[in-house]
Parts: sequence; C-alpha cells; structure tokens
Amino acid sequence: MELRARIYVAGKDTLIGSALVRVLRRYGYTNLVGVTDGEPDLTDGAAVDAFFARTQPEYVFMVGGPSGGIQANLRFPATFIRDNLLAETHVIHSAYRHRITKLLYLASSCVYPRDCSQPMRVESLMTGRPESTNEAYAMAKLAGIGLCQAYAQQHGTLFLSGIPADAFGPGDDFSREDSHVVPALVGRMHEAKITGTPAVDIWGTGRPRREFVYADDVADACLFVMLRYEGPEPINLGGGVPMSIGEVAEVIKDVVEYPGALRFDTSRPDGMPVKVLDSSPLLKLGWRPKTPLREALQTTYAWYLRERLSRASPTGVPLSS
Repeated sequence: MELRARIYVAGKDTLIGSALVRVLRRYGYTNLVGVTDGEPDLTDGAAVDAFFARTQPEYVFMVGGPSGGIQANLRFPATFIRDNLLAETHVIHSAYRHRITKLLYLASSCVYPRDCSQPMRVESLMTGRPESTNEAYAMAKLAGIGLCQAYAQQHGTLFLSGIPADAFGPGDDFSREDSHVVPALVGRMHEAKITGTPAVDIWGTGRPRREFVYADDVADACLFVMLRYEGPEPINLGGGVPMSIGEVAEVIKDVVEYPGALRFDTSRPDGMPVKVLDSSPLLKLGWRPKTPLREALQTTYAWYLRERLSRASPTGVPLSS
C-alpha cells in the first residue's frame, strides 16, 4: 500500500475511525478520502455508491456503524442491527462495484458465543448464541463477516474481517448510560470527584473479565493486517492483558484520583462473563500492542479533560471545578 494510495476510513468519526486517521497520518499516509471533504451517510446506499464513484478509493477500512455499552444495546437493538446491516452492506457492495484493491471490515468481540471456550478463537464463531444483552448488534456484525467471505468466494475480492478486543481512547463516548465500560467509568468517577459524591455505582458484580486495548493500538493492528494478512478467516485483534471489570475500575479510580468508594450494583446485568481473544495468529505475524493500560487510561483521561470540562454532564452538573 503506497503512501499516496487513496484510502477510505468508512466511519472516520467513530472511536476506531478517528484512531485510524491518526495512525495512518502518523505513518505517512496522506491521501485519505472523505476526511476533509466529508463522507456519506453509510445507511444511504445511493450516497455511498456516489461517494465511491467520485473518490475512487483503493483501500477501505470499514469501521462505521453505531455501537454502545450494555444499556445502549438494550435500549436500541433495532437501531443497532438495522444501521450496522445497512452500513456494512452498502460499503462492501460499493467496494466490490468500484473494484477496490483491499477492504478490512471491523467486527466486534461480541460476535462470539456467550459460553464459548476461552480465549476465543475464530473456530468458535457461530457455534452458539451471542450474549443476550448485545445479540442484535452481534448478529449484524456476524453478517458483516459473512458478507466479506461471500464476496471473496463469489467475486474473488480481497475483503477481510478483523475482530478487535474492547477498545477505548480519545474520542470515545463518555455518556453515563450508553457508553462502554471504560469511558463510562472515567466520566462517572470524574463527575463524582468534582461533585464530592462519596461512591460510584458500577453495573454488575465486577467479576466479568475483559481484554482492554487502546484505540490507537487497534488502529495500528488494522493497518498491520491491511499490509500483511490475506487469509480467508477473520483475525482477532487483541494482545492486551485480561482484567476484571473490578480491577480496571480500580486503575481508573487511581488515574482519575477519585477518593470515594466503588459500589457494584448486582441488580444490573454483567454481560458476557469472559471476553478474551486468542490473538496468536496476529502475534505470530509480528504485531504487538504498544501502549500499556495505565498510560492509555491517562491519555484518555487527559483527552476527556481537554474536550469535555467546559461542557455540562448529561445531568446538567458542570464537570469543571
């Protein structure tokens, strides 16, 4: 992939999309279509195809589509399945129609069955039902993997799928209810510190284990796979250190310098008990994550302070002291 190649990050304003733009520029890729001149509504097939016709991308990273934490998945299952299906179908089909060189579609670790063996290997895909709290989203993401494989089988395209671990970083959604666990806890603990709230409630028991990876490291893995991988099977994009929700909450508490207590609300769902990826195929190719967890959390919190302190929280309480 030459440095002047036309590259389209479909979903540039998402967490991973914005990280991909940063990482691609860091490596010297400057011809990023749709970044400065705007990208189409991915749920609008005609707009997506017109965009491809106009910009003629050679390489595509498909990372668009709505996502969120447990609460968002419970509130918006129809939106999540519909908009992800529309977005991935339009981008993948337009990529085929306009004969792009290579596409990487980003799925999610929630595509794995709730009770599959750990660490999760691609052989476990479709061997059981996903976790019920995010089943609609998971089904859409599974369909995206299937689309890539089907186009490759029928049309000989080089369309690949990556399955990232739980990502976080600058540009994340820090809302109280709809965000993923790391940004939700960062936002709640900062607000509690500023308002003097003596305790922060955390959904579930705190025992579920996750593999948390910094968004820029996931983006770096996406670029690595685009350059180095051409296998027919999806490839896991992980390599982080598994931690329980309770353990990562304690690290966030320390980074935010929140002096209060952490309370686990066991009336709320835990979600999938364990989500740890087997990323040995990626690691054997030579890729490694670069950012330790604490450093990644510190960078994320610093971004949150810069970008969000002047605004009000969803409850109207100012986040700045």
